[in-house]
Amino acid sequence: MLLDAEDSQLVLVDYQAKLLPALHEADLVLANAVRLARIAQLLQVPLWATEENAQGLGATADVLQPLVAGRVVSKMAFDGSSVLLPRLKPAAKPAQGGNARSLPKHLQKAAPPPASGRESIVLAGCEAHVCLLQTALGLLEEELEVWVVTDACSSRSERNRDAAFDRLAGAGAELVTTEMVAFEWLRDAGHPRFGEVLALVK
Repeated sequence: MLLDAEDSQLVLVDYQAKLLPALHEADLVLANAVRLARIAQLLQVPLWATEENAQGLGATADVLQPLVAGRVVSKMAFDGSSVLLPRLKPAAKPAQGGNARSLPKHLQKAAPPPASGRESIVLAGCEAHVCLLQTALGLLEEELEVWVVTDACSSRSERNRDAAFDRLAGAGAELVTTEMVAFEWLRDAGHPRFGEVLALVK
């Protein structure tokens, strides 16, 4: 099973200014988060970001702010799934009332499509063993597909990060890397955005 850009949404969890300096390989992890956000924009993949207790942990890192402007969700709970779900999986609008027999069948409007139709959630963030893990597990419970971008995730220690990956894999999340996401979203070198995406991952 490969990721499909048309079925995907990207969620960046808690890349916050006061948290990042304490994380293992923070510069590399943040650089990959920026790559993911730029690739998502190029390929028109919806993008969301979360901030945990912004008063204590600061706002989203400066380098990410222009890429997530207007798409940041504030939270206090470690599991961000409850505040993300209305955006990731909006409730289907009820069908309009009226007598179905009032119009000939060929003039009746088709039923609205279900929700957003984008149920593959590409997830990356900090800390991997706390907010990222709990958010991913919450989204899995909602029967969404969760793809965790391992090289864009971190914790204060490698042990905590790796324990999170083990648990996520056991729970049914797919573990991927930034380049795996990029090339699966593209699918082939003939994609009109191939050159721009390639420049970001090189």
